[in-house]
Amino acid sequence: MTHDLITMTNLVEEFNAYRSKMNEKILGADNNKIMKRIYSLDTLTYQEGALSTKVKEMLGLSTSMVLRCDDCIKYHLEKCDEQGVTTDELFEIFGVANLVGGTIVIPHTRRALEYWEQLQNSK
Repeated sequence: MTHDLITMTNLVEEFNAYRSKMNEKILGADNNKIMKRIYSLDTLTYQEGALSTKVKEMLGLSTSMVLRCDDCIKYHLEKCDEQGVTTDELFEIFGVANLVGGTIVIPHTRRALEYWEQLQNSK
């Protein structure tokens, strides 16, 4: 295994471990009804409906890129991967996000592609 692949895998694993740990703390707080409801709405939003879960995740990725939220981008990249989004589709999502969000989205596109490659290489 090359150093790059080790680093790549660690980035994905580190993100997921941190996200899981902190979500558990947030959702475990007894006095946290609002956050629990927000998390529930998030789960419900991405269920199958008039739009497929795949399309919804693609929309989530594009809007997260426009909003420039790297954690959200990583999350939606993983969900897009789970939904079978192809690299060709990903580049079209990147195009939409950069058109709508402007060139300020380019650094996030770079990191998104790096994370996507890590996801693909970790299989």
